[in-house]
Amino acid sequence: MTAEDTNTRAWQIYGQRQLARAYTPPVPDRLGWTPWEGIGPGAEILGDVTGRRVLDIGSGAGHHAVHLAQAHGARITGIELSPTQHDRAISAHVDVPDVEFVQADVTEYLADAEPFDAAYAIGTLAFIDPHRSLPALREGLLPGAPLILSLLHTDLHGRGPSTQVAPREQTILLRDDPPLPTQMWVLAPQLWEDLLTEYGFRVETIDLFPHPDESASVIQQLIRARRLPDRPALVSSRPRSTRAPAAHAAVGVGAILLGEQGILLGRHRRGTLELPGGSVEAAGESFEDAVVRELAEETGLVARTGDVELLGTLVDHVEGVLRITVGAQVHAWQGQPTTQPDESVGDWAWYPLDHLPDGLFVCSAQILTAWRPDLPIDHTPAHFTAFAHCTPAPRTVDRLA
Repeated sequence: MTAEDTNTRAWQIYGQRQLARAYTPPVPDRLGWTPWEGIGPGAEILGDVTGRRVLDIGSGAGHHAVHLAQAHGARITGIELSPTQHDRAISAHVDVPDVEFVQADVTEYLADAEPFDAAYAIGTLAFIDPHRSLPALREGLLPGAPLILSLLHTDLHGRGPSTQVAPREQTILLRDDPPLPTQMWVLAPQLWEDLLTEYGFRVETIDLFPHPDESASVIQQLIRARRLPDRPALVSSRPRSTRAPAAHAAVGVGAILLGEQGILLGRHRRGTLELPGGSVEAAGESFEDAVVRELAEETGLVARTGDVELLGTLVDHVEGVLRITVGAQVHAWQGQPTTQPDESVGDWAWYPLDHLPDGLFVCSAQILTAWRPDLPIDHTPAHFTAFAHCTPAPRTVDRLA
């Protein structure tokens, strides 16, 4: 029996037992993403859903869907694979306006459905192979639509998440009945981020919520992602000849902005966090001009070349290409950093130096350790040569020892 077949059977039995008890959970006053009341955010993280089509993945008894329709004016489709769970929803909420319940496999349903404005899953997406569910969700959501996932991070036995995309044994607990065995994809946050990025989403935040009882080991993770815009149609191309091209150089800049709340980092659509920066234009652009231009294009911040201090050059090789990156520190600027249209990096935020996030882009990591060698950042090594007004001796910027 496959992992998903095991889960289908478990939820079928679970629904039967709850129907036999005639138990229907009350419609909540507030949408909760964890099993614990009052822990974590509410429905506001979905954005304004008034009049919008929202997909509830694994809608169960339907109480969350009814709340969003009645309290927030959403038009909800609750999709549920288990016939008995579906029966619970329609027996209690069949006449609720703007709520429909569909008994189907979510991936098969989305293949023919009109794309939704938003989607969420409270504890349910971990029962489906992400290599099957995430491509279907990308096709089933409109560009820019939010996808909110509440998932198990650490279980009742204290087992943390897996670093491999594979299911493992878990159980569904029921009062006065034996536990039901299941197979769940309990994955590490970075792995979920990699998967979502692979299938066309941008991860905005991942939060961990421990059990309110400190003696309990359970931790939930809450992922806020967004479906990326469709890529334009590809134009065909062909090489000039069958010979491999000679190695060439790529030249860019990266800018450090240190404010009261830390350094400025943005999230690339591929998921990495990075400093403002980019390639130096070929038409005689100076490094200082490149920093000022890239800062304005990516963040909307305005700086002057006189406020740009060039730190030095970093040199490394990536698949035969010589990469030269000039690090800089910007000492003064105007405005507030905001996501700019058509830029690949956005969601700008300030990060304290003693709480830097994982997933830094390697060029940004190299610049930061060249600037502050004591920062605990791991990255591939690069050769750093400081400019004359900094430290004249060249050295190797290596990963954390």
